[in-house]
Amino acid sequence: MIEKVTKHGGARAGAGRKKGSSSYGEPTKAVRIPESLMATVSELLEHKKQKINAEKIPFPNIFLPDLDSPVPSIPLYGVSVAAGFPSPADDYIEKRLDLNELLINKPAATFFVRAEGESMLGAGIHPDDILVVDRSVHAGVGKIVVCALDGELTVKRLRSKEGKLVLAPENPDYPDIPIKEEVDMVIWGVVTSVIHNV
Repeated sequence: MIEKVTKHGGARAGAGRKKGSSSYGEPTKAVRIPESLMATVSELLEHKKQKINAEKIPFPNIFLPDLDSPVPSIPLYGVSVAAGFPSPADDYIEKRLDLNELLINKPAATFFVRAEGESMLGAGIHPDDILVVDRSVHAGVGKIVVCALDGELTVKRLRSKEGKLVLAPENPDYPDIPIKEEVDMVIWGVVTSVIHNV
């Protein structure tokens, strides 16, 4: 009896994706997820992907928040501190404040980057400040954005001047950077907070 040889179907050596070649760095499996949990699972997967991709980012001054480590809550006193003359302070704590809760709206879309230079002094951004950057916020005109410009990171305010978009500094000693078609520019996210040591 002659056995028919076919080239269709069945496993072939070297075919398909290699194990661990997914964007998560390990084999994946198809699963069914309830629709009500899709947003939660998607955010968790995005966080996992960001942690893996953080190691591949060529810029050493970018940090992703470590959401797995416990963050201590700090007491928030229910009084304001006078910048003028001192006033009696109430003796109670309003609540405990988690700085992640205060500074980070979308953990899976957030990263930190250290500022360099003095081009954004007018916006309160000083050298060595830590910028909280949210990739989920729309980068509209007027927003302060972090972008890769011809392979180099910069932070500037996105402005429209004479009908054209420019990356504008907040320091008169620095010129605007026009956004031209031939310029390779990728907006990484919008600055939502600045952590500044005094």
